[in-house]
Amino acid sequence: MRHQRLTSICAALLLLTAQPRSRAEITEKRADVTAHLEEVHYAHTAKDSHKQIPPAALWLEPIHGDTQTFAATPHRRYIMMQKNKMFTPHLLIVPVGSVVLFPNKDPFFHNVFSLFDGKRFDLGLYEAGSTRAVTFSRKGVSYIFCNIHPEMSAVVLALATPYYGIADARGVFHLHDVPPGEYELHIWIEAEPQSLLDRLTKQVKISSDSTNLGEIQFETAPQLTGKHLNKFGQPYHPDESPIY
Repeated sequence: MRHQRLTSICAALLLLTAQPRSRAEITEKRADVTAHLEEVHYAHTAKDSHKQIPPAALWLEPIHGDTQTFAATPHRRYIMMQKNKMFTPHLLIVPVGSVVLFPNKDPFFHNVFSLFDGKRFDLGLYEAGSTRAVTFSRKGVSYIFCNIHPEMSAVVLALATPYYGIADARGVFHLHDVPPGEYELHIWIEAEPQSLLDRLTKQVKISSDSTNLGEIQFETAPQLTGKHLNKFGQPYHPDESPIY
């Protein structure tokens, strides 16, 4: 009797282990994805081999199915510091809904603002040693400036996907742990018009093995040094002896 009971238990265990596993139980093999940003020069423009690729970001938005959660956490704060009349980091990627702190580490005033397509805000004039915060509540690119120092600029990119990478000095993107599937590829390149960036958007398929998306080419035409206006929509006033 006891032998029959043990035999029945073993048979039941074998039957359970033979059942197909649920999706939650299956460990999906994820891919490492790479891509290379390549600048294409116009025929009348000499190629500068020492010129660095401009700051750029690439991200993948799933077309079908679920994606890993990429949401702001209540207690996490991102930092974009102001020091030596510079924003650090120059490019910051955060989940939509994140809080970004803007500490002033310079011994003078700053006035951080963004009045463009992403998050629109004006932190006003604030002194050395103080900090202001902004919640990036919508997806998109926010161009950040200082209303006192025209040489200061930065970018905050708020995303709803965790599958992104920032180009290194050679223009190479590295994305890790991307589940297999179909995605829409988006790219942002500093100083490039949105019309060009829209043309670079395309659908890609990621396999379970490492995936090389190849070269992503973009054109640059000769242009004057870019200048932006202050928060009032006026040119910055030249001042040889600024008070801040």
